[in-house]
Amino acid sequence: MSITLADARVVTPGGVHEGWITIEDGRFTHIGHGRAPRDGHSLAGRHVVPGFVDIHTHGGAGGSFPSGDQEEARRIAAFHARHGTTTIMASLVTAALPDLARATSALADLCDDGLLAGIHFEGPYIARSRCGAHNPALLRDPSTAELADLLKAGRGHVRMLTLAPELPGGLDTVRAAVSEGVIAALGHSDSTYDQARAAIDAGCTVATHLYNALPPLHHRDPGPMAALLQDERVTVELINDGVHVHPAMVGLAHGVAGTGRTALITDAMGATGMGDGVYRLGSMEVEVSGGTARLVEGGAIAGSTLTMDVAFRRTVERVGLPIAEASVMASLTPARVLGVDDRVGSIAVGKDADLVVLDDDLTVHSVMRRGAWLG
Repeated sequence: MSITLADARVVTPGGVHEGWITIEDGRFTHIGHGRAPRDGHSLAGRHVVPGFVDIHTHGGAGGSFPSGDQEEARRIAAFHARHGTTTIMASLVTAALPDLARATSALADLCDDGLLAGIHFEGPYIARSRCGAHNPALLRDPSTAELADLLKAGRGHVRMLTLAPELPGGLDTVRAAVSEGVIAALGHSDSTYDQARAAIDAGCTVATHLYNALPPLHHRDPGPMAALLQDERVTVELINDGVHVHPAMVGLAHGVAGTGRTALITDAMGATGMGDGVYRLGSMEVEVSGGTARLVEGGAIAGSTLTMDVAFRRTVERVGLPIAEASVMASLTPARVLGVDDRVGSIAVGKDADLVVLDDDLTVHSVMRRGAWLG
């Protein structure tokens, strides 16, 4: 099957050009400038960006990945796909080890099917002082033996582990994760600047939702954020929903790390796409009011109700970055983190035909995944 999308404003990492795209058998085969050489499906001058890649998502549409329910997981993936996320990783939260293993095993089936791009453990190896919406009663010191059991349950599909490397056993667990091909991410941590640098040297390459659940920057005590932002080996995640991070701080992180090391994420939980009310995130009860999710007890921010199209649009409109740079942050940079940028993350010949067509106000007009339009 072949289709040509004509009269488009094609967004690539190098910029935006007026042109056309041909797709055959689910892949991009030609990307041209100007008028298409043959009749095609006119996009009437709309922007076309690569499908978004979300490496940190807990749920949506009333469903939760931590539940391990496969039907919920399918509903979550379908919901976020309608908002442009064509590659999604399932993020779990702190739970008892048997529950984590059970959910991991169930979600691994959906990774086998290609619905999910992997599984992310956010906890239980995080700092009590920075646990946020994680259940403090279930936190544990890092253990390479426990991690090995969890990885076995994931059958090769566990792609990321967020932990506090300053905890006993933290650096050994970082090394063990990396040796098994798992991305080690520093997050929910009270580490010092030096401890963060040691973690990076041990193999940490991602900062889980930078600024949130980390010590603040201070000119005499720079803490982990300075180490994470400065090191070329680290990609920093940002939740650009206007609740977690001020637009100026998004701009600051981008100014230091650049588009190649700054990844937009949603950190979305089950209430995303739903109304205000009471929901669950793992074992914790969450109240959503005005679109902001907070724990019923204690009031800590508990994930978001963000979708990636909104994060992308806010990056252009509120942060002031060019569309091409915001696109890299929402697609190519997270794809590089996952190691799938050879297949997704940009509009390039040979890659999967994952794309999002945007109206003039940068809202989603239509979404294509692997050459098929989504309903």
